[in-house]
Amino acid sequence: MTWTVNSCFVTLAILFLWRGEEVAEACSCSPAHPQEAFCHSDVVIRGKVVGVQEVDAGNDIYGNPIKRIKYDIKQIKMFKGPSDDVDAIYTAPISAVCGVTLEKNGKEYLITGKLKDDGTMHITLCDLLQPWDELSETQKKSLTQRYEMGCGCKITRCTSIPCMVSSPAECLWTDWLIEKKVYGGQAKHFACIKRSDDSCAWYRGSAPPKKEFMDIEDP
Repeated sequence: MTWTVNSCFVTLAILFLWRGEEVAEACSCSPAHPQEAFCHSDVVIRGKVVGVQEVDAGNDIYGNPIKRIKYDIKQIKMFKGPSDDVDAIYTAPISAVCGVTLEKNGKEYLITGKLKDDGTMHITLCDLLQPWDELSETQKKSLTQRYEMGCGCKITRCTSIPCMVSSPAECLWTDWLIEKKVYGGQAKHFACIKRSDDSCAWYRGSAPPKKEFMDIEDP
């Protein structure tokens, strides 16, 4: 009886430790301007889900099976990535560990993600995943014309005053400060572009921004 009780306590202790590791590894990431998401991703595509299934992805250090959600993808356009089309994307099965849920209803998405050593594309909640129809015209054009021009720039998020850049190669992202939302006018209508003197400045797209952003853009 004593051995059984002790064994139960040991088992509970191990489960508690495992649970602690899960909590410690819970999903956490800071919002990124769409240009940052583009520059820091291995792959950027426009596509839609045509199939979904749960698959095995090996075992963890304890020998337990690792599950992944596999989304079969119809790629419509690649903006950045390998020479071959992306036909599948993998993610964790739950949002607590950054798993992503995509809808299989014909909806097209802008999807950014990372490439693994085996050539497969993986996505998390920290990547930029947005319905294509919700993107502004400036954002759509910037995927092919502007974002890449600013990958040598740094976008610094400003959430309270004072905030300032530490070098000429930075652009202040003030959507939260001015509009009280993460993705406001700057995210939708501006790209941070490197100029001929290696400094960086906001470049406004075709959609007219609010008056406040006129003061942010450098001449």
